Amino acid sequence: MAKNKLVGFTLVILGAFFWGIGGTMSQQLFQKFEVGVGWLVTIRLLIGGILLLLTQSIFKDRKQVFRVWQTDALRLIIFGLVGMLAVQYTYLASINYGNAAVATLLQYLAPVMIIVWLVLTKKFPFTRKDFVTVTLALLGCFFLLTNGSVSAFAVPMPAIVWGLLAGVTLAFYTLYAIPLLKKYDSLVIVGWAMVIGAVAINLVYPVWDVNVSTWTGETIFYLIIVVIFGTMLAFWFYIESLQTLTAKETSLLGNIEPLTAVLATVLWLGEPFGTFQWLGTGLIILMMIYLAVRK
Repeated sequence: MAKNKLVGFTLVILGAFFWGIGGTMSQQLFQKFEVGVGWLVTIRLLIGGILLLLTQSIFKDRKQVFRVWQTDALRLIIFGLVGMLAVQYTYLASINYGNAAVATLLQYLAPVMIIVWLVLTKKFPFTRKDFVTVTLALLGCFFLLTNGSVSAFAVPMPAIVWGLLAGVTLAFYTLYAIPLLKKYDSLVIVGWAMVIGAVAINLVYPVWDVNVSTWTGETIFYLIIVVIFGTMLAFWFYIESLQTLTAKETSLLGNIEPLTAVLATVLWLGEPFGTFQWLGTGLIILMMIYLAVRK
């Protein structure tokens, strides 16, 4: 049992680390090699989705791969377009206009948006835990975006808008997927959602419409990290960790993702981060830990 736990801890830590590094590598692709956001979303979803479906077919119940289309085709398509595609595009667009650290932290405001939605629709009352969560999130967001100054933002406005939209779409992604995940393995649902999203965005940003004349070995390396490690393996490892860990343990260790994104952005890419932005980062991460610890 202890050995299985160790495997679970290793998988979730690697998955969260790959997610965090994947965002930072995407920033390099945008800013250093001028790779388009739309094209990266297309290739990331297409390859990641195909690999997840292959993983399901090889290691799990392969009959589920096509059975979902017989019973839940419409919900799957909506999830792929409004959930998966929207989450990926808004997150990468925020990175493109700002940096991976801010984009990741803003996306992690999704639990607060879920709380607000459930309260507004009167599905749950507003509790003391919700008050603490929202307060930590708002204070963290204020310090992160302003660096303590009310007169000006320390982060470009487009990055803020896309980052907040990433949080909204992640909230939808989380809520809308629940009925599907109760009936099918997550690899099936997410794999098909990625493929659906890739097919849709390919109409606007074709996967073959890319200028590779300026690419180097470094470009290829970053693409492999983003597509294989930051998308396919990150998700697979995270899901597999749930086989041996509790959801609380997985959520707590998953906080390595935003921390990795922040550290990589600041230490590796040299992005400036003020004292109050570090305080905001700490408050948002504290919010996520609080949510994971409390039932």
